[in-house]
Amino acid sequence: MMLRWYVVHAYSGFEQQVKRAIEERVRRAGMEDHFGQVLVPTEEVVEMREGQKRRSERKFFPGYVLVQMDMSEETWHLIRSVPRVLGFIGGTPDKPSPITDKEADTILSRIQEGVEKPRPKVLFEVGEVVRVIEGPFNDFNGVVEEVNYDKSRLLVAVQIFGRSTPVELDFHQVEKV
Repeated sequence: MMLRWYVVHAYSGFEQQVKRAIEERVRRAGMEDHFGQVLVPTEEVVEMREGQKRRSERKFFPGYVLVQMDMSEETWHLIRSVPRVLGFIGGTPDKPSPITDKEADTILSRIQEGVEKPRPKVLFEVGEVVRVIEGPFNDFNGVVEEVNYDKSRLLVAVQIFGRSTPVELDFHQVEKV
């Protein structure tokens, strides 16, 4: 028996309920040896709200649940009978195919990375126009020149008296235009 990773398509917004339902049905059916982990791929994100850092989780594959299982007729029926499950991704509806080990490792490492080092909720790119919403340059627009995700800071070129001036700002001091 070999446990492989399969992608289950669920109703968007119901991933956690589908995960709990799968775990409960596996337990009730006594099929724990045919199943491994059941995961909703999420990463922790940090955002600044009202001057405080708030941590939350963001799904990076909304509508999908990863299930580590040994595919057989019984396990296939167990998953398909869970409410709010639309089916498997990949292969045919009757014979789903697992994702590759490389894909599974990539997803698992991204989940682990999100736990160890949360990402900012809003991602900025060089060359993007932002508006300063806090501090001495309030209501100025500028162009992002550098992004430092480790320190959650940006270098923004702001026009002051007709001259471009680089200003270092925190992520919470700017918003996308």
